[in-house]
Amino acid sequence: MAGTLAIGMNSDYDVIIIGAGHNGLVTAAYLARAGRKVLVLERRELVGGCVVTEELWPGFKVSTASYVNSLFRPEIIRDLELKRHGFTMLPRSPSSFTPLSNIQSSGSGAPGRYLMLGPDKKMTHREVSKFSKKDADSLPKFEAMLERVASFLEPMLMETPATPWSLAPRNLFQLAKTALKFRKLGVDGQKAIEILSGAANPILDRWFESEEVKTTISTDAIIGAFATPSMPGTAYVLFHHVMGECDGVRGVWGYVRGGMGALSNAIASAAKERGAEIKVNAPVSRILVKDGRASGVVLANGAEYRAARVVSCLDAQLTFLRLMDHKDLPPDFVQSVKHLDYSSASCKINLALSEVPNFICLPGNTPGPQHRGTIHISPNRNYIEKAYDCAKYGYISENPVIEATIPSSIDETVAPRGKHVMSMFTQYFPYKLAPDAGTLEENKTRYAERCIDIMTEYAPNFRQSVMNYQVLAPADLESCFGLTGGNIMQGAMSLSSLGFMRPLPGYADYRTPVKGLYLCGAATHPGGGVMGACGYNAAREILKDRY
Repeated sequence: MAGTLAIGMNSDYDVIIIGAGHNGLVTAAYLARAGRKVLVLERRELVGGCVVTEELWPGFKVSTASYVNSLFRPEIIRDLELKRHGFTMLPRSPSSFTPLSNIQSSGSGAPGRYLMLGPDKKMTHREVSKFSKKDADSLPKFEAMLERVASFLEPMLMETPATPWSLAPRNLFQLAKTALKFRKLGVDGQKAIEILSGAANPILDRWFESEEVKTTISTDAIIGAFATPSMPGTAYVLFHHVMGECDGVRGVWGYVRGGMGALSNAIASAAKERGAEIKVNAPVSRILVKDGRASGVVLANGAEYRAARVVSCLDAQLTFLRLMDHKDLPPDFVQSVKHLDYSSASCKINLALSEVPNFICLPGNTPGPQHRGTIHISPNRNYIEKAYDCAKYGYISENPVIEATIPSSIDETVAPRGKHVMSMFTQYFPYKLAPDAGTLEENKTRYAERCIDIMTEYAPNFRQSVMNYQVLAPADLESCFGLTGGNIMQGAMSLSSLGFMRPLPGYADYRTPVKGLYLCGAATHPGGGVMGACGYNAAREILKDRY
């Protein structure tokens, strides 16, 4: 897939796409499918953006950034025939494991305290009943409520947002249809608004009484957000576990066989099959604008490529403030982009292990159900609040929130026989460290060692099993993957940054103030997550415009 770039090379294309993230590849595949001559330019040596697999250590194939999948749109999988191009999902069962006992028992033989959830409904009911019979009965009703709201929201993922203040008949019709659909689904509008804009904690407190259950669910509300479950906007993220599917089964998350990069490679293969050209090691340094229209790009090595349309898979700040001359943009637009929220405190730790964790509460030296899903290390919601308190003042969490996965527990292709890979998605590690906090490298080491210590409290063999590890703090996520501020969603996913307001009001249709210039990444509707919907929607809007 690598290409040799000559200084001064000048090729004409219908569309140039900046960045081979999964959304950029989806856009490329659909445009090529429609007969357009497409060029994708990627600054790294491999495609996929954050959806990549890298062999960090010999034999260990790591999903370096994104690590599980469920949200990727089934329509895209079918349209692009991704399974034919090598994409295979491996569903996880159970979906999560929360160890709650981290001290050696007194030899009484009593079982340890832990909670397993989904997708097996009987198992989940039995597990939750250990903590609360009432909660075990409430959980299916809670999930059904989320599914009703999700069934209202999900079709919108693949639509261009309507602008509420526009009097265009299409927009008025869409708004009326939305209100009618809410009523038909039996969704109380006030409750739906609370879920979309409110905090996760009050909702969980109304539905459940067990802190163990509430804490396990609440961690889904803070993924990638510089927030705690007590803060407005965190309830929205809870939808992610019901809006997706794995091989047609709703709400099930899984691993991509061969690592997340196998998904990106499948999309790239589908795009190339239709004629798209993809060049790696090709960093774009400038977007060319002529007579108010995008006309091409200049690479870091000076090579120029011309096209009738330019599409950026990068976030708004990189696209408009880094790659463009401000004089080509309206001053008020530039100011609005400067004030977009990229707050982040997520830190990804990738590890090579000699064996799986042997948990005190559920012992096992070989992969078992406790190793297949997400391992939640977060005893209660106060623990989350205290972890956040450190970061809001610029210090790493003393006791980080950890969500760990071991894909090698069900995918033998990603690690040497008998060995394992683990991803720790952790919070909170601030993007901007306090002046007296020490250097970035010092904090990364201290933070990773603390995460290893915490996991070892629950699984005494863990520290000795760690062969190697990689730490990606927010600053590393920014430098490696082009995520401003280390924000994995290409911008905050609060209510003020969703739908017709993403990335900015008036520009939610994937177009920009410059004619012929579009956005197709997670900075656009419907936002972050490995969905492909942003790329799909952008391609549709690009094809609507006359060349």
